[in-house]
Amino acid sequence: MVNPSLATTPSRTGGTPLLEIDDLRVYYQTVAGVARAVDGVRLTVGRGEILGIAGESGCGKSTLSSALLRLVRPPGHIAGGRVTLRPAGRDPIDLLGVDDATLRAVRWRHLSYIPQGSMNSLNPVMRVVDQFVDVMVEHGAGSRQEARDAVPELLRQVGLDGHVARMFPHELSGGMKQRVIIAMATALKPDLMIADEPTTALDVNVQRVVIQTLGDLRERLGVSLIIVTHDMAVHAELVDRVAVMYAGNIVEVGDVTQIFKRPRHPYTQGLIGSIPRVGGERTRLSGIAGSAPSPRNWPSGCRFHPRCPRAMPICQAEPPILLPVADPLVAAAKPPGLVACHLYTASGTEQPR
Repeated sequence: MVNPSLATTPSRTGGTPLLEIDDLRVYYQTVAGVARAVDGVRLTVGRGEILGIAGESGCGKSTLSSALLRLVRPPGHIAGGRVTLRPAGRDPIDLLGVDDATLRAVRWRHLSYIPQGSMNSLNPVMRVVDQFVDVMVEHGAGSRQEARDAVPELLRQVGLDGHVARMFPHELSGGMKQRVIIAMATALKPDLMIADEPTTALDVNVQRVVIQTLGDLRERLGVSLIIVTHDMAVHAELVDRVAVMYAGNIVEVGDVTQIFKRPRHPYTQGLIGSIPRVGGERTRLSGIAGSAPSPRNWPSGCRFHPRCPRAMPICQAEPPILLPVADPLVAAAKPPGLVACHLYTASGTEQPR
């Protein structure tokens, strides 16, 4: 559960957030019952901000990112909530309420998507340039010739030579394919890009290039990004804030420095504690006991309590709400972190044990 008055944080650049997610729920109808993959998520993304969404596999990260573009397919459906996008120069858009024609006009131009496994998203029998042209012309970026002329520069912006435009996907390495997809997502200069596991299946050197490419796009184009990945190292390198998901809920949101140096929620502490460290004192890594629950049968109360080393009786009975928690590591000008845990009081101080 979330306290609605506390879940919204202001834009990184001040003013109204670019994207607001309010009580978003995505359910799947299965033969064994309803699976509540995303179950009451509230989040905001500021203008010019990079927000990371972290969590174990199965926590709902990819379902959340798909729902923002209404890409959830049966047996899944968006069961409720509201997603509001405020592009520059136009009225706010209710992404879940607009008709298909309006949503089509919003995609690519205001909101673009880098899907999980995007290296397999290119048409194997079309040259790269033709795939760009199809996207750009269909979404109103001018004539086919104007789109074709723009492709080499779009590729150069992600560190690829212009001649890549004439190549077929099978002629490209995995990292090159990923950067082609990123370039395609930026072709119409959207306000917000959503990247789902953008570094998965890439070696560490190529991962570094992709991370640098995404960071450069924010600086050059002013685009906001949502980075969805279980790889905490990517969050540490790239994002401004991190939202930690567990069992379909957001359990902690905080500045990236605070999340890594002083994680609040026991689940976040477990994620950070399982990361190997180079240099410093040698310590044994500590994993999180047990396994994630099924979305068909979330635990009562706090959904993390069966695995939590600090669980209290109240955790089994009452779902916690997101509360602001101030932290000295975070500048006063930045919004406070949010934590959904009974270890913290309404004043933002940790409960004694």
